[in-house]
Amino acid sequence: MATHIRQKHVPLRTCIACGTKGDKRQFLRIVRTPQGVLEMDSGGRKPGRGAYLCLKASCWEDGIKRKRIENALRSPLSAEERALLTTHVATLPASQD
Repeated sequence: MATHIRQKHVPLRTCIACGTKGDKRQFLRIVRTPQGVLEMDSGGRKPGRGAYLCLKASCWEDGIKRKRIENALRSPLSAEERALLTTHVATLPASQD
């Protein structure tokens, strides 16, 4: 009898800035909650409209500058939300490319 080892399903996601595809855990999700609040969702399970970005500063800068985050969340970013995202960019590693 042949035994089959079942492989665990690994969810794939795509960075909205660079288009890189990979394991969900390689990205950070930004979510617009049903209450309209913008939050970082490291677990990837909060309710609301979400978008995934790589953990590279260049992707976050591109996402903010080119309004890719706004398009993905289908809502404009307020000045406070832009400041929150820009502050987060400072904590990310610089791109190695």
